[in-house]
Amino acid sequence: MKSIRVLVPSGALGLNYDKAALQKGLEAKPHIIAVDGGSTDSGPAYLGQGISKYSRSSTKIEWKGLMEARAKNNIPLVIGTAGTCGTNSTVEWMLEITREIADELGQSIKIAVLRSQQDPEKLAAAFAKGRITPLANAPEISGHVFAHCTNIVALAGAEQITAAINTGADIIIAGRTTDTAIIAAMPLMYGCHEGAAWHGAKIGECGALCATNPQSGVVMIEFDDTGFNVIPMAEKAQATPPTVSAHMLYENSDPHILYEPGGYLDVSHANYQALDEKSVRVTGSKWVKTNPYTVKLEGARVAGYQSVLLVLLRDKRYVQNAQQWANDIQEKCSAKVKDRLGCSDSSFSIQLRLIGQSASFGALETRHSDEIVELGVLAIATADTQELAEEIGKMLNPYLLHHPLNDHEEQPTFAFPFSPAELNRGAIYEFCLNHILQLEDPMEAFSLEVINYG
Repeated sequence: MKSIRVLVPSGALGLNYDKAALQKGLEAKPHIIAVDGGSTDSGPAYLGQGISKYSRSSTKIEWKGLMEARAKNNIPLVIGTAGTCGTNSTVEWMLEITREIADELGQSIKIAVLRSQQDPEKLAAAFAKGRITPLANAPEISGHVFAHCTNIVALAGAEQITAAINTGADIIIAGRTTDTAIIAAMPLMYGCHEGAAWHGAKIGECGALCATNPQSGVVMIEFDDTGFNVIPMAEKAQATPPTVSAHMLYENSDPHILYEPGGYLDVSHANYQALDEKSVRVTGSKWVKTNPYTVKLEGARVAGYQSVLLVLLRDKRYVQNAQQWANDIQEKCSAKVKDRLGCSDSSFSIQLRLIGQSASFGALETRHSDEIVELGVLAIATADTQELAEEIGKMLNPYLLHHPLNDHEEQPTFAFPFSPAELNRGAIYEFCLNHILQLEDPMEAFSLEVINYG
């Protein structure tokens, strides 16, 4: 059986890739180019709004390079989770970019479009029938949650990507997929070792992150009937058994088990062997099929509206007593909001985060230092409407500008770096689904369209 080579240009389209390394990878005659378009890494807003986190211009430049490479080598090009979140809107965004590039390059291409967005009414019906069940630590939901989501996607697996490849498309633009599906699909199609197909896909999902020069991006994963090889393409990048094996810990709670649509990968008995100074061979991975076939659901909904303000403290006494100062403002302004606007505790919240001391974790911060010259105070007003959030922000404004530590001292003045000080963020989003959907047919929750363009 011949080996199947999958060239991965980078961890995500929009992050850039090493052009020389890409060319070296192309010279090794890959059978497919596979690149991820995004994930949930940057929070729920992208799914909630159905937009990409990456710049359109960067995406287009990098995608153009891959489309040129695909045409010269006459191999398929696939992107999964198009436009960061894989909603219908971001799939269309990616399709539009692809058409623009095809026109510029004079290419006539066959495009397979795999859509992953879900109909809330159909999901509510599936939930009523017991076909939607929670994953660990999933929020408790009712049948009404689906209608409140601004966008819901299902994560496609290898079966759905295989269906797209089987159309004979030059380019596959997929909605939300698992990070591994776009890499594992072709090796599975050609009968490569199942455990190796999924394990190699997991190792290669983030490009050269599994190597010693992770910023180089480009990696080749070579699959066969007993295992797979990891070969970074950049001149100074090296894959080693530690760098390769460690990637099972990346975005995965269990270093030995990885759940995917239709089963799970078990690498408990995997063997990592250096082939040379640059590449690693892996054998012993196991794929375990499960029944029924399930796919993960991701949904986001509006969680409120926000206005934020930033003020800078440099006075030594205020820097040293910043938390006391922030707590006093939070208490006094919250009381004013309830008194003057008639708001209940559940309709708004005020947070003051100390940038340089506790901006990341707020009250959960455990590391403190007295050697601080300056602190930024980030005030976050969250409410049921943007109008209310902005009104609370305006109530916070004079506190942040002039509030003293006690009633007996001169009124201080602090610095706003922006004017106006209140910055309206608009709607904020939260993930509200971490569930799986049972399918009788892997394509049941997905649609596939073939477009001949040019």
